[in-house]
Amino acid sequence: MRRHLAAIGAFLALTAPAVASAPASASASAPVQRSATALPPLDPALLRAAISGLPNATVTGALVNVAGPAGQWSGTSGVRDVVTRRTVQGDGNFRVGSISKVFTAVVLLQLAAEDELDLDQSVQHYLPDLLPASYPAITVRQLLNHTSGLPDGDLGEGDAEWFADHRFQSWTPRQIVANAVSHPMKFAPGTKQDYNGTNYYVAGLLVERLTGRTYAHEVRRRVIEPLNLRNTYVLDRHDPRLPGPHAHGYVAVAKDGTTTLRDVSEQSPYPWAEGGLISDSADLRTFITAIFQGRLVPASELNEMFTVPDVPYLGTDNCVIGPDAGRACYSAGLMRTTMPNGLTAWGKTGSRPGYTSGLFATRDLGRVLVYSLNPTGNKDGSESPYIQKIAAAVLDPDLATGN
Repeated sequence: MRRHLAAIGAFLALTAPAVASAPASASASAPVQRSATALPPLDPALLRAAISGLPNATVTGALVNVAGPAGQWSGTSGVRDVVTRRTVQGDGNFRVGSISKVFTAVVLLQLAAEDELDLDQSVQHYLPDLLPASYPAITVRQLLNHTSGLPDGDLGEGDAEWFADHRFQSWTPRQIVANAVSHPMKFAPGTKQDYNGTNYYVAGLLVERLTGRTYAHEVRRRVIEPLNLRNTYVLDRHDPRLPGPHAHGYVAVAKDGTTTLRDVSEQSPYPWAEGGLISDSADLRTFITAIFQGRLVPASELNEMFTVPDVPYLGTDNCVIGPDAGRACYSAGLMRTTMPNGLTAWGKTGSRPGYTSGLFATRDLGRVLVYSLNPTGNKDGSESPYIQKIAAAVLDPDLATGN
């Protein structure tokens, strides 16, 4: 659950503490905040340079989509298949990894708005049979903003060769949680923040307990169908397909002095509510726009997605740059990143072997960024320089030009 944090750290490595912003109204139901820092002009040359030189040993393909009234750009680089050398498609589908958590948070916040859920009630109240009796009470809000103190698990973890050989293996959410909670709590709930996938396996189980229906059903009913997301999928853990046009994902397996690319495009989506969804850039752009405009989560609960708890951040994988280094940077479902020029974006990164992606937007939707890379490093963060260049080109061009 931990190794995909390298991609998140790469994005946050460019950041500084958040700046104050002034409110403005985008709709009657959803006040938005206009950035205190003006959006920089969009420079296509910087964006092309950010993903140039592909394919190579680190990344085989990339797509970037920038939208919003302040400028638009779409581009691809590399190949979608190292055998045929076909070029990457800008409208291709990809595994979104932990961007799935945003979908999960939206569903739970909708349930809170419907009075089916109290964010301040304990997880143990709703799921009395899930966590060890020795664990302290953990609120639903603490799950969503990663202040629960729950431990990590290690199911599904292994090197590139192990993953390539076991990519169809899967576990149920309860098996994942049981593995994690066989370890002691990391800290008292609410006292620190630690980004941890265990929280969102529990959150998915909570969706199912409250609704009496599957997590996949609820995401389709509450998000995919209302927004007409044609290329967003929540597949069963035994269904390894990556439907529709897509770039292949690979991991580099080194053995006996030879490195071989193993195709892992097909793999179990067992990460589920934590990281198992599939989507494309157009659907993700529609999704984050609907969130920010208040069309998915009512204003009373939407504030949870833009509220970062004032607690220390545990560890050195995220939230470590600037005067606020070591303080929390995650809200319910999203993370806040502020560039050195003062521009703040909200969104989420995600990673599965063969796929690394990001979804970010300024609060006023003046700039929306979606990217997907096909790294070969089995979630080791080796693609970080590309993520940093993309973020700089879109949000703070001075970083890219050295000005």
